[in-house]
Amino acid sequence: MRIKNMKVYDLANELAEEIKKSEEYVTYRTAKEAINLNYELKKKIDEFENARYETQIVALQTGKDDEQKMKHVQELYGELIQNEEASKYFDAEIRFNVLIADVNKIIGNVVQELLK
Repeated sequence: MRIKNMKVYDLANELAEEIKKSEEYVTYRTAKEAINLNYELKKKIDEFENARYETQIVALQTGKDDEQKMKHVQELYGELIQNEEASKYFDAEIRFNVLIADVNKIIGNVVQELLK
């Protein structure tokens, strides 16, 4: 029984290695490294991500959007995407997140089948 379970863990480790080799991962990592080398840009992206997170938390807690916070997030994003490095970073982040979401969905489907 234990040997069969090891195959699942081995496959999970193999999946992790394949993700690291994926174009999405490599591109995102490269874009992230470029951002980390630019202190001012990194600071602006951190500000944007914090504002986005706060906006999402407020929406989850209250059940409604804070229009002022949303506008601020949109303004920050609009400013950032004018920068080529930031634009590449956000594109790479989205592509990587889609990959991970797709993998999670595949695994989640197995869990959903069990819970039915």
